[in-house]
Amino acid sequence: MNIGLLFGSFNPIHTGHLLIANYMVEYTEIDKIWFVVSPQNPFKINDDLLDENLRLQMIELAIADDERFETCDIEFTLPKPSYTTLTLTTLSEKYPEHKFIPIIGGDNLQSFHLWKDYETILNNYQLFVYRRVGFHENPLLANHKNIKIFEVPLLNISSTYVRETLQAGKSIKYLVPKLVREFIEEKGLYRIG
Repeated sequence: MNIGLLFGSFNPIHTGHLLIANYMVEYTEIDKIWFVVSPQNPFKINDDLLDENLRLQMIELAIADDERFETCDIEFTLPKPSYTTLTLTTLSEKYPEHKFIPIIGGDNLQSFHLWKDYETILNNYQLFVYRRVGFHENPLLANHKNIKIFEVPLLNISSTYVRETLQAGKSIKYLVPKLVREFIEEKGLYRIG
């Protein structure tokens, strides 16, 4: 089975993440999407990062009614910060029956040559990239045979925007799935003070 790996902090998951996942399952050879929750991204040191188990719970709520999507907590057991190369190796060893395809945004492709063991990743895995606003090809990787670029319809929202909206006392209705919004409200997450 072809498994698309959508990596992220998901702090919190939002509608934009789900649109990307849906596109990849509907319009590519990917059969399922695994949302890989990163406890700590090596490029982001974030003091307001919610506990990874809470972030995982929110994803589970967001995707509960869609059998094409699953959560993946593999990085919870790996050394921190989380490096994609180690995650991919671990998943490939644990699930040899699957083909794993990392999915990243165009902004990440621009700096992909800075990722740990990026050449190893590209030599062993296809990389699916969705364009973002301001996307520019990485000249080092522009013609790499294992990189496929897709025109995915995107919403210009981010987890940061969702958190800021909450902290401003505004509604996040339609920015996140209903069950995620209710979970955030019930637990009082992302509020200041």
